[in-house]
Amino acid sequence: MTTFAIEAEGLRKRYGDTHALAGFNLAVPEGTVCGLLGPNGAGKTTAVRILSTLLLPDGGAARVAGFDVVRESAQVRYRIGLAGQQPAVDEILTGRENLRMWARLYRLGPREARQRADELLERFGLTGAADKRAKHYSGGMRRRLDLAASFILAPRVLFLDEPTTGLDPRSRTEVWKAVRDLVAQGTTVLLTTQYLDEADRLAHQIAVLDAGAVIADDTPSRLKSMIGNDQIDVVVREAADLPAVTEIIARVSGVHPEIDPDAARVTAPVKDPLEALTATARELREAGLAVEDLALRRPTLDEVFLSLTGRATGDDGREAA
Repeated sequence: MTTFAIEAEGLRKRYGDTHALAGFNLAVPEGTVCGLLGPNGAGKTTAVRILSTLLLPDGGAARVAGFDVVRESAQVRYRIGLAGQQPAVDEILTGRENLRMWARLYRLGPREARQRADELLERFGLTGAADKRAKHYSGGMRRRLDLAASFILAPRVLFLDEPTTGLDPRSRTEVWKAVRDLVAQGTTVLLTTQYLDEADRLAHQIAVLDAGAVIADDTPSRLKSMIGNDQIDVVVREAADLPAVTEIIARVSGVHPEIDPDAARVTAPVKDPLEALTATARELREAGLAVEDLALRRPTLDEVFLSLTGRATGDDGREAA
């Protein structure tokens, strides 16, 4: 039987004439990562604020870690962590001093605060920089320190609101590793992000939010399959070979391929990707046709978004609240 760490049913929130949430439903199993995705203004931040007890809903109900977010908000807060878009790090303090400060704010005693800070510095790979001032940390280190602070009380559920915005690729990878390690230890994560590759790599489940309601909720793989099969792509070396390559791809795929003369590319959906790739390579070799690239391509989450919402994650509108 599946146990859910986050459950929301019919959540509603309105700001004047704007419906930030209009019947928001979500169920996230324990020990998994759920990516909450949607265009700007879809209601992602509002949903996180309600689930983390920072905002009261106008209607509906939600439970986090088994407790009602309205009637049992104190119990919820004791069991969750929250890392917002901007790291809550005091740059004047060292990494160790930051964590001790947060531990004391959570009412841990001096000895327990020191012990917890040391444990978290080690868990998040910051021991070597523990006594450096946070202002000298890289973006990835600062974000890991922020995540460590949200784990002072070892929360069962962690809310991450666009945790890697503005970070360089290396720093993003560091944060991803930290999140995976936390989930491996049983933490449930609700992640909002504008980076669809981030959701694809981290999330077991993706909920697509638009106009305040979840319009799709499934695994990344199943969401991609909604918009079509894998495709085979061939980029020819000589534009004069496009007709011959097109004929081969049509024969292998059983459909009329798409042709992009400017990119010298031929593309077609295929039902059996490996068989199609093998057959295409064989026929191209037998025909003596040289190609720059031959590859299989799966539909992307970007394409899922465009299909479901008609716009990309950063398009139009403002996030309510």
